[in-house]
Amino acid sequence: MRVTRSGEPYQTVPFVRPGGESLLRQSGWPKVRLALEAIDRIEAIGIDPVDVAPEHWRHLHNRMLSGQASRPYTRDRHHAWLRRRAVS
Repeated sequence: MRVTRSGEPYQTVPFVRPGGESLLRQSGWPKVRLALEAIDRIEAIGIDPVDVAPEHWRHLHNRMLSGQASRPYTRDRHHAWLRRRAVS
């Protein structure tokens, strides 16, 4: 979940008030394991998963739903995200 800004649409989720944007949602151990492995790979390159670009989590979600391999999150992608966020 990502916290939304005032005026942005959001989804309601139990125990999360008022709600947020769902970036990656999986169920079933095989898919959850893949998500946890992706988080481990991000941490292994020294990036806090909280700081990862939201579109990467959406990409991972969509690839997992379609049974395709996802692109890895790299330091270059992360730096590009940080630069985009700084100018927006």
